[in-house]
Amino acid sequence: MILEMKVPSPGESITEVEIAEWLVSDGDYVEKDQAIAEVDSDKATLELPAEASGIITLKAEEGDAVTVGAVVCLIDTSAAKPEGDAASPAKEEKKEEAPKKEAPKPTTETKTYATGTASPAAKKILDEKGIDSSAVSGSGKDGRITKDDAVNAIPSMGTPTGGNRGSSHSKMSMLRRKVAERLVEAKNTTAMLTTFNEVDMSPIFELRKQYKEDFKAKHGVGLGFMSFFTLAVVRALKMYPAVNSMIDGKEMLTYDFVDISIAVSGPKGLMVPVIRNAENLSFRGVEAEVKRLAIRARDGQITVDEMTGGTFTISNGGVFGSMLSTPIINPPQSGILGMHNIVERPVAINGKVEIRPIMFVALSYDHRIIDGKESVGFLVAVKEALENPTELLMDNNIKKALEM
Repeated sequence: MILEMKVPSPGESITEVEIAEWLVSDGDYVEKDQAIAEVDSDKATLELPAEASGIITLKAEEGDAVTVGAVVCLIDTSAAKPEGDAASPAKEEKKEEAPKKEAPKPTTETKTYATGTASPAAKKILDEKGIDSSAVSGSGKDGRITKDDAVNAIPSMGTPTGGNRGSSHSKMSMLRRKVAERLVEAKNTTAMLTTFNEVDMSPIFELRKQYKEDFKAKHGVGLGFMSFFTLAVVRALKMYPAVNSMIDGKEMLTYDFVDISIAVSGPKGLMVPVIRNAENLSFRGVEAEVKRLAIRARDGQITVDEMTGGTFTISNGGVFGSMLSTPIINPPQSGILGMHNIVERPVAINGKVEIRPIMFVALSYDHRIIDGKESVGFLVAVKEALENPTELLMDNNIKKALEM
């Protein structure tokens, strides 16, 4: 029996996928549920499992764009599994040795006094062009530089280095192309502005230093910065609900829940999984969800549903060493918070200069629905919560907040 394998729908509104990589070869024997291909949609890279065991015949090439429901391969379910390490019939090919080619004999060039010497007419032209005769290869007798050589000589634009001048082309994945489209869309369809502030991370450093070992031992996850930032954002969004809104036609849609999109780097590029109902999560809950989503993104197991939605985004460029940036809004959202690296800087504290771990933070927002007062107030609220987490994020009960 020949089974036709069709492209399943990876998610709502997705009508086309791209064959990113075949994990098997034409004629291989595959087992049921074995991953046979990776397919790219405009939201994620997903594995395509075999629907039955048998000999596979591929019907699409890597890089092909295929519609959802199209046949991409056939599986002969009546074929017997090869014994031992025997290769499948399709792979048994006779290899013929190519005839050995004799190396070409080196040619010798005869050089004379005329080699590289310009004729009077050629020399005049080269002088006018500012070209040294040593940079021109002569085509005349014994290598003499002729008038035609001088006319055709091109002045060097800059210092010749003799280095490699090659280039290469590679096809962008469907996911990368979609990310590019969304970034351009965000720049072209929103009135995006960015406001900046700085955060003294000393209080968070002290809390992590004191409790991170016990926190990890009890909950199995680290006490990182993301939980502090996520809960600080949740608090600020409650204070400034316009930042937790988006434009829906001629109306402003405001959410009474907080779904935080977190930008993570995956093997196929930028991915933005979503922490659902972050307003109901504790420090442990946020850290556990961040770890789960990051692992799934890294291993290419993230699903479309896990990246759909989101009412606000947090992007941490600091893990790559970024000092400051203007993050781009993730449409149709209206705001994104950019985290950056933490650097010890001299700051004035009560009239004295002290060295403190400082992080610059940035909020990019859609000015069409978020005013400057709200955007600045939101970022100040985030700063206040991060600089006073015990009171504003833990209700003055650290052990309860950390579930110690």
